[in-house]
Amino acid sequence: MKISGTQPENKIKKILGKVISIVIWLLLWQAACMAVNKEILLVSPVRTAVRLFELAGEAEFFVTAAMSMLRILSGYALGVAAGAALSMLSSFFRPLRSFFAPAIGVVKATPVASFIILALVWFKRDSVPVFASFLMVLPIIWANVSEGIRETDKGLLEMSRVFRFSRAKRLAYVYIPSAMPYFSAGCTTSLGLAWKAGIAAEVLSLPVSSIGRELYDSKIYIETADLFAWTLVVILMSMLLEVVLKGMISGKFRAKGGKRRCR
Repeated sequence: MKISGTQPENKIKKILGKVISIVIWLLLWQAACMAVNKEILLVSPVRTAVRLFELAGEAEFFVTAAMSMLRILSGYALGVAAGAALSMLSSFFRPLRSFFAPAIGVVKATPVASFIILALVWFKRDSVPVFASFLMVLPIIWANVSEGIRETDKGLLEMSRVFRFSRAKRLAYVYIPSAMPYFSAGCTTSLGLAWKAGIAAEVLSLPVSSIGRELYDSKIYIETADLFAWTLVVILMSMLLEVVLKGMISGKFRAKGGKRRCR
């Protein structure tokens, strides 16, 4: 009985710990605001929350947030798909790995601002955030999936040869399950980076109906409350997407585990 009761208690303690940490940081924010005493430089958490609720009362707010999410998630999805496909190809065909590795290295080493500026020359405004998010995700997924394939259990590979698995079966039943934890970790890690890169790209490219444009306008018109409110929107949306993604991944693993037990 004691063992079963420890899990809810641990969850409550974790939640309380997070709440207390958030409250402390909010108090520090409020104290800093009172010390500065200039709203044009630092807005209080209360004023930020009030302004956020005011913005949420406007229909355009949801259109802006949805359009930014659509652009960034499009780039994210393309990066995940391309990264997984390239890693599979380069893992099984060594010449392709040698061919793609320098390009992936350049993408990882180049500042995202450089790619955004180049993208402003190459693409339309709406496509720049998609491109920036794509480039942030691609190398992470490529590296993670490649690592997962390299770490495939040699015993399982030997067993698949003994039972004469075809290449398709070996891929489906040996390589993909081995790479899935690495793939999931890469998806979670790259989501936040894609979101930040996408918003930065919107600030520079200024597409219509975008959070980045709202941030830029807030800076131009010195509307600090709006700047803080839209920044809070970015943080909350990023956290929400990460929670949803983690929930989807953990649910998928639980479903697979249940199917295996049924067998």
